[in-house]
Amino acid sequence: MENLSPSEFVAYINQTLEYAYSSVTMVGEVSEFKVNQGKWVFFNVKDEETSVPCFMTLWSLSQPIEDGMKVVVRGVPKITKWGKFSFTVSKVAPMGEGSLKKAFEMLKKKLADEGLFDVSKKRPLPEEITKIGVISSTQAAGYHDFVKIINSRWGGMKVLVAHTQVQGLDAPEQMIRALKYFNEYTDVQVIALIRGGGSKDDLSCFNDEALVRAVAASKIPVICGIGHEVDESLCDLACDVRASTPSNVAELLTRDRKTEKITEKLNLILQKLNSEIRILESELAQKKRIIETLNPENVLKQGYAILSGNIEVGSVVKITTLEQEIEAEILKLKKKGKE
Repeated sequence: MENLSPSEFVAYINQTLEYAYSSVTMVGEVSEFKVNQGKWVFFNVKDEETSVPCFMTLWSLSQPIEDGMKVVVRGVPKITKWGKFSFTVSKVAPMGEGSLKKAFEMLKKKLADEGLFDVSKKRPLPEEITKIGVISSTQAAGYHDFVKIINSRWGGMKVLVAHTQVQGLDAPEQMIRALKYFNEYTDVQVIALIRGGGSKDDLSCFNDEALVRAVAASKIPVICGIGHEVDESLCDLACDVRASTPSNVAELLTRDRKTEKITEKLNLILQKLNSEIRILESELAQKKRIIETLNPENVLKQGYAILSGNIEVGSVVKITTLEQEIEAEILKLKKKGKE
């Protein structure tokens, strides 16, 4: 190739690089990180001997990074129009416990300040759930645990599954598409985002800013069961209901068949007891009415008097009315109906 212009030369080199290295993943430490004009991101990825200049758009930066962080980046090598080598990044994510923790805290504060995790925005799960949308890898142990619990507890429930990656650089984008699908094209009542246990690096995709925002923005309530009980992700904080594990998600979404049978039996016993109580209450009320009719006080209220003492001539007897007690001497006795 002869007599190429600089522009033609750069275009040819870039075409060759794109064909030979359509996608490259690189791991290293961030240095000289900066953002220009609020939309362009520049930084280097280095090891002990070499530093590679990187470029990306700000909107592609799904997790915060800063100098000193260990990261994994994916992109393509290019020559700029100024003749300088650059690695154009499409995805970047922190690696290692220290870098992951720092990125987690930085993004957590940013989203919390926006009110994305506010408790007032959380929605309860529907009372009668018959259709569930699940986002998970169908090959993962966590998913199989979820299905096992669902089947053992309650039948007749419809489960729609969106199979996605649940770790790695491509996982967030796939899960975002699944959330969009369930929201726009199905009538599921709740979306379950589940993933079993793993390392901090494995679970870091659930701290992707775009994914966290998609969870918070879902029109359908979202329940998350990610990792083990001690694990915490930003998706956990953004969802409506947080479960400790995928199995716990299944427990929260379904009724227990055994418990239902026991409850039904207790309900029958309770109904029988209530019936017997009502019968006893009716009998008690009837006896109370009889006792009331025999109450001397009620007799006195009708204008009658009560005579007590020895009924014989010369005896002093007591006469009780509603308002008085009278003592009187018996002067004469005669049988009723006779002179």
